Amino acid sequence: MSSEIIVNAGREETRVALLENSLVTEIYIDRKKDRGIVGNVYKGRVMKVLPGMQAAFVDIGLEKSAFLYVGDVFDSASEYAPMMEDEGLELEVENKRKRSHSAQIEDLLQEGQEVVVQVAKEPISTKGARVTTYISLPGRYLVMMPGINHIGVSRRIEHGEERRRLRDFVNSRRRPNTGYIIRTASEGKSEEDFKNDIEFLGRLWEAVQKKKDKVSAPALLHNELDLVFRVIRDSFTSDVDRMVIDAPDEYQRTKEFVESYVPSLARRVKLYEGDEPIFDHHGVEIEISRALGRKVWLKSGGYIIIDQTEALTTIDVNTGRYVGKRTLEDTILKTNLEAVREIAYQMRLRNIGGIIILDFIDMEREDNRRKVYSALQEALSHDKAKTTISHISPLGLIEMTRKRIRESLGRTLCEPCPYCDGRGYVKSARTICYEVFRSIRRAFAGAEEKKALVTVNSVVADMLYDEERQGVEELEKEFQKKIVIKADPNLHQEQYEMVMV
Repeated sequence: MSSEIIVNAGREETRVALLENSLVTEIYIDRKKDRGIVGNVYKGRVMKVLPGMQAAFVDIGLEKSAFLYVGDVFDSASEYAPMMEDEGLELEVENKRKRSHSAQIEDLLQEGQEVVVQVAKEPISTKGARVTTYISLPGRYLVMMPGINHIGVSRRIEHGEERRRLRDFVNSRRRPNTGYIIRTASEGKSEEDFKNDIEFLGRLWEAVQKKKDKVSAPALLHNELDLVFRVIRDSFTSDVDRMVIDAPDEYQRTKEFVESYVPSLARRVKLYEGDEPIFDHHGVEIEISRALGRKVWLKSGGYIIIDQTEALTTIDVNTGRYVGKRTLEDTILKTNLEAVREIAYQMRLRNIGGIIILDFIDMEREDNRRKVYSALQEALSHDKAKTTISHISPLGLIEMTRKRIRESLGRTLCEPCPYCDGRGYVKSARTICYEVFRSIRRAFAGAEEKKALVTVNSVVADMLYDEERQGVEELEKEFQKKIVIKADPNLHQEQYEMVMV
């Protein structure tokens, strides 16, 4: 499978696209005025401890206080490491953060206490950042976990002998009271590669410790790498054919970083010199536009509808124009199987996370349900983000979760519609007409004034002049008063103003 990394480096933002077989699978966007903070390490101050929620709010210098759950508070009595929040990093460590019931948040933290925390999840919508006191510093081959006595190996490294080799070497070189997670990219690497990673991460943690002693909370202790360097660290492996960058300055900076970090891949870093914008040339812009749409058509003629809300995302499968060739059940099965591949692709492309409900077309046969479920498992196996799926219900529903660390592509690029206030719809012109009629009746009842001046949106005014003109005339006749309709295109469709004169 051919793989490419395409970098569009602009003055305002940097965009990175991951392509597999010329198909855009993931898109990352880093804006200089709104740079992400996942991975940053802060010295924070506990502002409030909430025993009822078993959590605390920590001031780390951002607009909103960060949220620290009791399970994310490092306890020296606990011998286990936390599950990593870093997407794509599958560990064999069980989630043992749920310590004994005796360890309560009020026993671990007090208001005013200074703590070193790392951002695990970006602030999303109305929620502040989620932080943890389990610090993890990722390198190319290892993730260093200060204070944790554990060596973990990525589940994607399947060969038992290789797992033992990597574990034994890292265990023999690790620093005291320091744990490591061996990343997927380390498979087949030499001892020298690991030695360099261990030394680099050790120096990085020492710098954090020194800065912590010099500053008062809240303060930034460690800034995560920028987007391009993170992609190099996490995704630029020997499996990637090339990394293409469209800006000469960014190309030179990246080339130097790769030569010092992974010199064996330096020749795969290329400068794009075409006249056409790089994202247009590789079809990325079209995929971004497609990823912002609600409806996604399938090749067969069916389609899926993707609706994202605050609580969850729903994905609905429909046969659309596809009528099949044999039986109804075969038509439904083929549509569902095709939808499975598109759903897995769209979740990666749009970075949809949290709770997701998949509404497949109802299937009568149990074996067909199993086929769809197995196909979904296979499609999600290529996703770096951790996913959990339930079995398909008799109604064709599948509940699943996908780890969410940052905002989805839609929430990154878009904002709620100012006209409909994010609802996705407005009251119809006819509905507003009838609301106007009711308001006129209330105003006319017992009023001495002889005329009502009603100002409405132009669309509503047209309907009052035309289709609903009879209703206006009947009100005038009933109350023996004059109604004057005035159109104002600047008014919202749902707004109207009425003055009695």
